[in-house]
Amino acid sequence: MRTVLSVSLPENMSEELDRFAKTTGRNKSDIVKESLSMFLWETKLKAVQKRLGPKAKKLGIVSEEDVFKAIS
Repeated sequence: MRTVLSVSLPENMSEELDRFAKTTGRNKSDIVKESLSMFLWETKLKAVQKRLGPKAKKLGIVSEEDVFKAIS
């Protein structure tokens, strides 16, 4: 099932979206869906990092390299 959502954008953002859609050959709806998906994923990631960051730090995991070493 799909839901239609109407979004109001500032004029400059709308113009930038139009230009981007034209230069990439993509439709605006797909660009907005992909952008929202990335935003939601990043928001969830930040929440996990905030929750687990202190625990990881106590274990000496402070960098991406430390994470890869820990799970390898």
